[in-house]
Amino acid sequence: MTFERVTVGLGERAYEIVIGAGALDQAGALLTPHLSRARTVVVTDANVFAAQGKRLAAALSAAGVAAETIILKPGEPTKSFDELQRLVGKLIDLEVERGDLIIAFGGGVIGDLAGFAASIVKRGCRYAQIPTSLLAQVDSAVGGKTAINVAQGKNLVGAFHQPSIVIADIDALKTLPARELRAGYAEIVKYGALGDPAFFAWLERNGNLVLAGDAKARAYAVTRACEMKAAIVARDERESGARALLNLGHTFAHALEAAFGYSDALLHGEAVAAGMGLAFDFSASEGLCPPDDARRLKALLSVAGLPAGICDIPEAARIAPERFLAHMRADKKAKAGAMTLILVRGLGKACIAANASEDAVLAFLREKSAGGPANEAENERL
Repeated sequence: MTFERVTVGLGERAYEIVIGAGALDQAGALLTPHLSRARTVVVTDANVFAAQGKRLAAALSAAGVAAETIILKPGEPTKSFDELQRLVGKLIDLEVERGDLIIAFGGGVIGDLAGFAASIVKRGCRYAQIPTSLLAQVDSAVGGKTAINVAQGKNLVGAFHQPSIVIADIDALKTLPARELRAGYAEIVKYGALGDPAFFAWLERNGNLVLAGDAKARAYAVTRACEMKAAIVARDERESGARALLNLGHTFAHALEAAFGYSDALLHGEAVAAGMGLAFDFSASEGLCPPDDARRLKALLSVAGLPAGICDIPEAARIAPERFLAHMRADKKAKAGAMTLILVRGLGKACIAANASEDAVLAFLREKSAGGPANEAENERL
């Protein structure tokens, strides 16, 4: 069986991303070189376990690897201090050793939480990412960012902890709900929008195939996204420069997610789609980006059934612009108390805008929110 392989070049800590249909069925063989003993712990959620658990169990068994499984609740609320504490306790109870490999088997929530747990249990265990959602395969499983959410914001407590290997089976995407698939597709669009106009144009022609389940189109889209992320991570592992470009749309997106309480009412990919639309529109309003490029970006998102701005999310239009701005101030990219935004000079030309004008952002949000909240009670609920 032939798979695509992308290397994240980090010297002695370099690792491979293995991509292709059926990769999960070869997980035992792929993981064995990374095991210090024929034993592992799988961290997953109830939905993934029901849909894909038997495939992973069979693959590990075929390779003679014994596995314990920890099943968590699905959903963004699982990325919390309480769930982290429970997970760490279970890993210690299972006598995980520092040399053992923990498997993060699921979407972005499981990857972030299990990766963070691996970074702190016994001062650091190794782990593997087996992402089962499109969003995780093209973004969150690659690059070593692990984190949980807190009341003040998304992913504000975490660590950089690189996996030993990433195994992305595009067959696993067949069981994804359509909404989850669209949310992951938003991150694919992001790569074209931030740094590859040719890939963006390819998505304009073939994005419908990716969403419809065409295996060749999906494999190409996942591989191209991983190639782009791997190259950026290799240059800037800890986001001191170029890696920040991967956050295109995310400052707006995280503010939306915080306002919605990190609930399933707004998925991360949906927030990223709306955030990218806002980033392009704000760039255009500041004279950085041609308006036609902003229209192309929003058109591609809309065709895929994704929100491309605040007014595409009815509840979001009732968030007070001032409250929206307050969430944006909590973004991790802020420096010396000033906001840093990832903006664009056009399709494929993302740039870092340090010391972004809060007055300009607030005026922009007021315009896009169509007058702010309907009433204070509604705003408090959001």
